[in-house]
Amino acid sequence: MAAQERPDQLDSPVVAALIKLGSRANTRLYRLTRGRLGKTWRIGAGLRNPAPVCLLTSVGRKSGQKRTVPLIYLRDGDNIVVVASQGGMKNNPAWYLNVTADPAVTIEVDGKKLALTARTADADEKAALWPRLVDLYADFDNYEAWTERDIPVVICEPSGS
Repeated sequence: MAAQERPDQLDSPVVAALIKLGSRANTRLYRLTRGRLGKTWRIGAGLRNPAPVCLLTSVGRKSGQKRTVPLIYLRDGDNIVVVASQGGMKNNPAWYLNVTADPAVTIEVDGKKLALTARTADADEKAALWPRLVDLYADFDNYEAWTERDIPVVICEPSGS
């Protein structure tokens, strides 16, 4: 699938605010319904092919507070794989900066909370995972085309792996 042209409004503070509000609403809905609602992403490529959503909780690198975000995820054996795409925006999302500072995360998926350790996939791991991630949610290819940064793929694995 060919990547779309970068939308002009992508860097608008309004878009960033909408992403934050949508994230908070999705997290509340997911938790309120124990994952019955909010467990799939139905926007963009997800409209035709809904993508699974997990909740990732990390500790804020500045605040020390727990922060939770809903993310599209891919299961890879015992690992949960997420993408720090932030819709192709110029900067990495705050949650990614948090997990690079403190890799201990909790992932909520399928009604379970998993204590995992997050790490950034190396180039070979990303190359192997990327086609599967794009199959899961085709817009990841657009996001990568829209930004000059290398979009991190994050592997969350059981502690001690």
